Amino acid sequence: MTEYLTVSTLTKYLKTKFERDPYLEKVYLTGEISNFRKRPSHQYFSLKDDSAVISVTMFAPAFNKLNFLPENGMKVMVVGRISLYEKSGQYQINVTQMIPDGIGALAVKFEQLKEKLTSEGLFNMQWKQDIPQFSKKIGVVTSPSGAVIRDIITTVGRRFPMTEIVLFPTKVQGDGAAEEIATNIRRANDIGDFDVLIVGRGGGSIEDLWCFNEESVVRAIFESKIPVISSVGHETDTTLADYVADRRAATPTAAAEIATPVSQFDILTALSDREKRMEAALLKSIRLGQERVDRLVNSVIFRQPERLYDGHIQKVDLLTNQLIDLTKQNLRQKSQTYELLNQRLSSINLLRKVNNYQDLVNQEQRLLVNAINKIYDQKKNQAERAWQALTLISPEKILSRGYAVVKKDDMIVKSTDDVFDGDILEIDLADGRINVEVKNK
Repeated sequence: MTEYLTVSTLTKYLKTKFERDPYLEKVYLTGEISNFRKRPSHQYFSLKDDSAVISVTMFAPAFNKLNFLPENGMKVMVVGRISLYEKSGQYQINVTQMIPDGIGALAVKFEQLKEKLTSEGLFNMQWKQDIPQFSKKIGVVTSPSGAVIRDIITTVGRRFPMTEIVLFPTKVQGDGAAEEIATNIRRANDIGDFDVLIVGRGGGSIEDLWCFNEESVVRAIFESKIPVISSVGHETDTTLADYVADRRAATPTAAAEIATPVSQFDILTALSDREKRMEAALLKSIRLGQERVDRLVNSVIFRQPERLYDGHIQKVDLLTNQLIDLTKQNLRQKSQTYELLNQRLSSINLLRKVNNYQDLVNQEQRLLVNAINKIYDQKKNQAERAWQALTLISPEKILSRGYAVVKKDDMIVKSTDDVFDGDILEIDLADGRINVEVKNK
């Protein structure tokens, strides 16, 4: 008799085949990423070419080791093992390693981080700070043993020897370099008395310069309150630090020249020119002042000083006469108003008006008292009638006419349906209470 397998049994058998096949234990694949959507932990997507598609599972430990972010359409090379997912019956590759196909992982990471920071606006020109014309103190974040610091010291000493240079010894390559660079940039800002900050190192490969592409370094430069000049690599090398810095220099010497845009000779020449301009301006000002004094001395005012106050004397006399006239006019108006009011007040007999109002008040008071007494009598009669009506219907009056109130368990019995044989009832009469037992209902 033919034995039929269950789907689970067949799937487990095939899964065992996949797991035991040595050719499927470590597979190298290349393809194009599709259906990728970054998830919080494990990643699930597909690899495809022109003719086929395979599902991909990449667990969090392996995915977190990537130094780039996968994107749909990106060609990659992966290493993993083939397995079968029992629940769906679909075979897949569990990827443990993945690198971009055709370009390096660092180049991909560079472009992705550049795109991210560009979208945030970190490279916008509006954030660029001006390099001061006279730098009294320059901070340098670089290696203490490289040629960078020597070139900077030589150039600054030649161009502007009064400038103080402070070195922040920094690791500029390898593990931990990015953290040291970012830390020393913030240290310089915490000190706060630097006019400009030079951050750089010599040339090298993209791997050698990679610490200047780290996000922590880029953000430290962007947040710096001190203007930053980047001098990373040679003229053809470009890092993200160059994009975010306030100025970029192709070489350390160029960085020092940018930090000291005015040389000692330029200062002496400018001071000499300013001295000459100041001397000429001062002589001109003295000459103009002397001419003005001469004009004032020869003016009519100084030859006939009484003309200064003739007009004022006339004006004072005029204003005095106007004030006297206005005062007299105001006094006459006030006197007339007083006389008019006095006559009107005299024509009014105030005492007679007061007596009339008093008689009116007394009359209104008598009427008010009579009205209140009448209302009081009416309300009193209404209250007595209401009391008599209440007395007639009170329980005590009803009981005194021979009626009784029957209660069972403090509840009034309203129907024979409320009592049964053997019940103890209370009968309230006008002069007392009787307890009875029901013998027959």
